Amino acid sequence: MTGAVRTGLRGAAWLLPAAIVLVALNFRGPIVAPAPVIGDIRADLGLTATVAGLLTTIPVLCFALATPLASWVIAKADPERAVSLSLVVVLVGTVIRSLPSTAGLLTGTAVIGIGITIGNVVVPVVIRRDTSPERVGLVTGVYTSALNVGSMTTSLATAPIAAVWGWPVAIALWAVLAVVAGLAWTYAVGARAAWRRPAVAEPVVETGPVDQVLGTGSVRTVPDTTSAGSVRPARRLITWGLTLAFGGQAFSYYALTAWIPTLLHDEIGFSKESSGASSSVFQILAVVGALGVPVLAAKWRPRAIIALVGFLWLAMPLGLLFAPQLWLLWSILGGAAQGGGITVIFIVIVRIVSSDADARRMSAFVQGGGYLIGSAGPLVAGSLHGATGDWTAPLLVVLVAVLTLGVVGSVAARRVA
Repeated sequence: MTGAVRTGLRGAAWLLPAAIVLVALNFRGPIVAPAPVIGDIRADLGLTATVAGLLTTIPVLCFALATPLASWVIAKADPERAVSLSLVVVLVGTVIRSLPSTAGLLTGTAVIGIGITIGNVVVPVVIRRDTSPERVGLVTGVYTSALNVGSMTTSLATAPIAAVWGWPVAIALWAVLAVVAGLAWTYAVGARAAWRRPAVAEPVVETGPVDQVLGTGSVRTVPDTTSAGSVRPARRLITWGLTLAFGGQAFSYYALTAWIPTLLHDEIGFSKESSGASSSVFQILAVVGALGVPVLAAKWRPRAIIALVGFLWLAMPLGLLFAPQLWLLWSILGGAAQGGGITVIFIVIVRIVSSDADARRMSAFVQGGGYLIGSAGPLVAGSLHGATGDWTAPLLVVLVAVLTLGVVGSVAARRVA
């Protein structure tokens, strides 16, 4: 029986990460789904450019403003239920958004933003709690990679679907991903619970908070996750440093994501279609950074990784400023850096928290404040471009945000092993 339990545990060990990947596909893809068909949406509903821009701005604002709500929901429900709830909310929001009306479009977008916010906060908690220390970095990297894969998938597939069935069907079909992820999550959680249940005939030796019985008279203990004695995030300097670093990352990412197509059109003369496709390199290369950072984390301290990420990130604004014709090189370096930036910050959070409650509060604080800063990225970059008529000022602002990530982040993580 013990051998069967161990084999089952090894088999079930990857069920949860696999389910997390499917869950992550729903946490960025729905945000960018309307972008490829925004022209059709505006034509059908008579939207102004400002209202159309809200389809990207609203979710990012939700990431910031709805984070306290998300933290409260996670505190009231266990993490498993919180993940399920986030998928249900995303599903409902996707259906509402597909209704051919301005009210439905904006309401559904806000609902999607709230659902994703819950998921943003709770998934790092789940990874921290249920992944062995040697695999935390890898699972975190896979999770952040899946976020970008979700964005890439919806960006590439929405327009072809809309060409056949129309934009409401095209953006509604992505609700299927939420259903699939929900089923996979339910199965993974159930399988995990079944394998963690010890056989009745085998004695259990209780030596503290028991996480998993490994065999007769053998236990694995984990830290008590119910302790309330940890210092609150707002009273820790590292929290503020990570929040500013995350804000610099988010500001740079959303500013460039919103304006790279226009910049390439203006500076190089790409057609709007070509510049849109070219900017996808910036998104796709994030997978390299997200998976590469955990490999480095096995040997390097987080401080060194953040410094490296910041250095590579600098290539994007500086390169586009002085040599925009080499946009492909800058997109490769910047894309890898932006994927690595969010990953390393999540890894630092996981390493410094002392309990599930601490992880929830720290994740909520850093992401809430960081996304609040990040939500200003597209607006600030666009306003500066409109005021000056060129891209120098916007790229300089992105440069400052990247330096904030690299300098403040590496200082904040200087004592993290």
